[in-house]
Amino acid sequence: MVHYLIRRLMIGAVTLILVTFLVYALIRNMPGTPLTLDMTVADPSVEISPENLKRMERNYGLDKPWYVAYFKWLGNLGRGDLGHSFVEHKPVTTVIATRVWPTLLLSATSLFLVYLLSVPMGLFTTVRSGHLDERALSLTLYMLYSLPSFVAALMLLVLFAVKLEGTAFELPMYDMKGQDYDQLSMFGKVGDVLKHMILPVTCFTYGSLAYFSRFVKSNMEEVIRQDYIRTARAKGVGPVRVIWHHAFRNTMIPFVTLIGLTLPTLLSGSVILEQIFTWPGMGKLFFESLGRRDYPVLMGLTLMFTILTLLGQLLADFLYAVVDPRISYS
Repeated sequence: MVHYLIRRLMIGAVTLILVTFLVYALIRNMPGTPLTLDMTVADPSVEISPENLKRMERNYGLDKPWYVAYFKWLGNLGRGDLGHSFVEHKPVTTVIATRVWPTLLLSATSLFLVYLLSVPMGLFTTVRSGHLDERALSLTLYMLYSLPSFVAALMLLVLFAVKLEGTAFELPMYDMKGQDYDQLSMFGKVGDVLKHMILPVTCFTYGSLAYFSRFVKSNMEEVIRQDYIRTARAKGVGPVRVIWHHAFRNTMIPFVTLIGLTLPTLLSGSVILEQIFTWPGMGKLFFESLGRRDYPVLMGLTLMFTILTLLGQLLADFLYAVVDPRISYS
């Protein structure tokens, strides 16, 4: 196990360096720089001298080739320094930390609902396969899965924030807090945030719920055709025990792959949905940093997302050994 873990960590370190190197090359070669973007909003009557221009380039780290700047960033990373935001003039860790909680609030709630509902829905559609209720549920799931989340977000906003405005069913259109948030009691603040979460969480959840439940159903249908399932039924084992104890346990191996791969989504957020709902999370921060060419923040986010992806894959491998005793890494 120790040798396997060391090998995976070494492969992960090489992968991390290659990913950050490629991303740094891409963002540094995008049209525009933090300097040129600052000059577009500056007073056109003020002429910048060549000395000031060079000084500003040094401040932004643009006076060196991008590959030299990358290795400087990598060296600072080795000392635990992610740099300072060009726009907010704060440490990158501070900028990212302020956006973690809003994204985690949405994604953790969404994933909890997905795992809570997808397994029983998948088992139900397996047991009731071919019946009218199963066909209706499967059709609904197919329709939800094919509906883009940003389209659903706009439709829900029109319905609950515009059409139902002034009614008991009205829901907030944007942000995660109301204008009177600071004047509310503790329970009032919690209720206000929860009310703002309803539409974003719905859009975050329904697509994954449809996919995960269909994933469970397809794997269950493959397992229940195996000989050992027929043998268990022939021995008089009850249908609930056959489905839950014998069949479902063997669908956990591919299912844990999804659990590992969803780990990065806990903090990555959704750029489109967070923009639509103006939710101050990681996805919105990534979009804003990209538009403002805030290289340190972009690299900090890339580093975090890459580490989470690698950890998710490692977690999936270890979960394999948990759900399947035949798998061993020793």
